[in-house]
Amino acid sequence: MLASAEKFPALVLNADYRPLSYFPLSLWTWQDALKSVFLDRVHIVSEYDRVVHSPSMDMRLPSVICLKRYVKRNKRPAFTRFNLFLRDGFICQYCGSGEELTFDHVLPRRLGGMTTWENITTACAPCNMAKGGRLTRDARMFPHTKPFVPTLQNLNENGRLFPPNYLHESWRDFLYWDAELLD
Repeated sequence: MLASAEKFPALVLNADYRPLSYFPLSLWTWQDALKSVFLDRVHIVSEYDRVVHSPSMDMRLPSVICLKRYVKRNKRPAFTRFNLFLRDGFICQYCGSGEELTFDHVLPRRLGGMTTWENITTACAPCNMAKGGRLTRDARMFPHTKPFVPTLQNLNENGRLFPPNYLHESWRDFLYWDAELLD
């Protein structure tokens, strides 16, 4: 039985042959990839064995595509919960747990603390509740890493430590995760 075509995403590379993003990994559905091929917006770099059919043609599904025009990246990453957790390695900066993650204002909001990269750290729910609205020194809880504004490179490097569950063989030449994680 043939696998559903839905199981064949295409890895999207920028014009410099690097993924648009590592985390989340830049993937398009096979439909979006084929549409971009027909609109002459991408080059097909690699293909799956899976073929789709139309009344007038057969075509192998692209597994890796490369944009013809370079997409300039933002200089500064968006401040999101996900990017915060990625910056901090998906662990509580107080105890090292990876469970029940939330975020904590190092300088509490009640004392004027703002919701910024420099004042927010990843905390598990128990540590966040234990610290409460107190200063770190009063709670005797100090983040392992001082909060900072990450670069896109920081987030991409951290993202490589968390490879997605599915990596097609044809993508490996364009991704830089450790070989152990890919097997």
